[in-house]
Amino acid sequence: MFNFLRSAPSAPPPSVAEIAAKVARNEMTLVDVREMAEIKASGKAKGAVAIPLSILGLKCDPQAADCMISHDKPVALYCASGGRSSMAAQTLSRLGYAQVYNIGGFGDWMAGGGQVEKI
Repeated sequence: MFNFLRSAPSAPPPSVAEIAAKVARNEMTLVDVREMAEIKASGKAKGAVAIPLSILGLKCDPQAADCMISHDKPVALYCASGGRSSMAAQTLSRLGYAQVYNIGGFGDWMAGGGQVEKI
């Protein structure tokens, strides 16, 4: 009944510290799928790319010339509480991204010690 809340099939997400280190080394892409108003109000994870869920499918299609994220690197996603990032994980999996992780909400990022930057 609530299939839209399930994460795309994937391994458990790496820890916040592992994700932050991989993003810093350009080995992983971190995507904030919240709307820009939410990001402006609270900031975003350091190194994250802001791509709202409403346009994710358009901006992350590996067949498109203006694709915003690499198809060849793992992708970690978060939103406010984990619901939208779960849907985003399913979208990216359907687009052929092999390693997609739903890390939950922005609060999970902060609770794990992740750095935040204001925009």
